[in-house]
Amino acid sequence: MPDTNSAAAAVPTDGLPVRTPKKAAIAAWIGSALEYYDFVIYGTAAALVFPKIFFPSGDPVAATVASLATFGVGYVARPIGSFIIGHLGDRFGRKPVLIGTLLLMGLSTFLVGCLPTYDQIGILAPILLVVLRLLQGLSAAGEQAGANSMSFEHAPDNRRGFFTSWTLSGTQGGQVLAPLVFLPIAALPEAQLLTWGWRIPFLLSAIVVGVGYFIRRRLDETPVFSEEVAQGGVPRTPLSILFKYHWRSVLRVMFAAFIAMINTLYTVFALTFATSATYGNGFSSTFMLWIAIVANLIAIAIIPFWAGLSDKVGRKPIFVTGAIGSAILAVAYLAAIASKNGVLVWTVGLLLAGVVYSMTNAVWPATYAEYFPTSVRLSGMAIGTQFGFGLAGFTPTIAAALAGTGSDGWSRVAIFAAGACAISAIAVATGPKKTHLIPTTELGQRRESARTVGTTGALSAS
Repeated sequence: MPDTNSAAAAVPTDGLPVRTPKKAAIAAWIGSALEYYDFVIYGTAAALVFPKIFFPSGDPVAATVASLATFGVGYVARPIGSFIIGHLGDRFGRKPVLIGTLLLMGLSTFLVGCLPTYDQIGILAPILLVVLRLLQGLSAAGEQAGANSMSFEHAPDNRRGFFTSWTLSGTQGGQVLAPLVFLPIAALPEAQLLTWGWRIPFLLSAIVVGVGYFIRRRLDETPVFSEEVAQGGVPRTPLSILFKYHWRSVLRVMFAAFIAMINTLYTVFALTFATSATYGNGFSSTFMLWIAIVANLIAIAIIPFWAGLSDKVGRKPIFVTGAIGSAILAVAYLAAIASKNGVLVWTVGLLLAGVVYSMTNAVWPATYAEYFPTSVRLSGMAIGTQFGFGLAGFTPTIAAALAGTGSDGWSRVAIFAAGACAISAIAVATGPKKTHLIPTTELGQRRESARTVGTTGALSAS
């Protein structure tokens, strides 16, 4: 990563922390990768294993829908958690939120790997599974908003898109790590997979949380938040400020966040649609997991490019193009799976998840952050995204219900996906213009005269 610490970013003010964009971006990348390893590994298991071990046998369709519903339950907890963690992050700082969310995610994921199955304790097994999934959701509610706020507020004003994109690049890293760990597990004989094999990825989260904690505890609080503390500008009740003055931005973020349903459609429902005997498409789980791995590797490489481009041309063109392209390719991907054409599945799958969907992932952290001032940035992003992400959480369940049995119901799922992408594109397209040119300290505020960011990060009159 190039060293873009400008003079304006590196000079301390009144003893306050200096901006350290590289350090913040790396911490956001690694922490998000580790956190989303925990979160994504659950989705993989929910598609491939949980229907067989946590629910009664006899009706595979009902068990699959119920298992995918437990995946969605995590997204029910996320809006609740966004209020709690959003308040804490804007009241006490970004760093405590990043450490707390990591520890909660790691513990709940580890305990999933310790659960007894339905055959061992009956209905208590899925109940405990849901409880731990709720804890995962509470953690995830603040993870991205906290990491985005941290990297955004450490970044030079003219490179906020690039540095905040490392948070989402990190989530792609977690989505590479999760299937890589699950690949050898999925290849085990079914008896071993269903008894002890599936537990290994969850138990490994003990290592994950240790590494993440070591990295994040060494990161300084952001200079702009520290300056607000020094000046007594931190609101005692940030949520009241948020909903009094910035509720429109919260709603905009919520609808824009519908684009996230492409992720769960791709990683959870499409995996089930391609591999489950219920749909009869006949692809192996190994085949589909490798597509996800390669697509996410492409995404890791290309996300910084899209984000850097948005620092030059603005957030809107990149986001809206990515949302419209995702709508088209989601339809094509489901059609490819239904056609049972492996080459087509690979081609469209990589283009969708690796290239086009990455356009929205690259720029939404900076896009949403630029809608809010520092005083309510974390809570605004957390609440807006988590209510919007609720659709993503239940996308696998909705899609499974729309698809029915057999491979012919994919078109109904495709219409649902395209509609969600269209709403997301409209939300951003109708939002504020050229926010990438507004200095961080002036974002979310009414200004008498416009000011733009120069090429070195210093302010200049427009």
